[in-house]
Amino acid sequence: MAESKKNDRGRWFREMRSELKKVVWPSGKEVSKNTGIVLLCSLLVGVCIWIFDAVAVLAVDTLIGLFA
Repeated sequence: MAESKKNDRGRWFREMRSELKKVVWPSGKEVSKNTGIVLLCSLLVGVCIWIFDAVAVLAVDTLIGLFA
């Protein structure tokens, strides 16, 4: 039983190593470009949420002002 688990673990590590050799890692330039894109998109989504929040607060304040 223990020997079988040892063999399974060894096979798993060999297969993992084999798969990792197939990975194509991005260059530093690609990583920088993709990081910039993620930051820009995050900023744009944040601005959209901020604008929506401001409009929603204005609408709620207006409704409260009408019925108060």
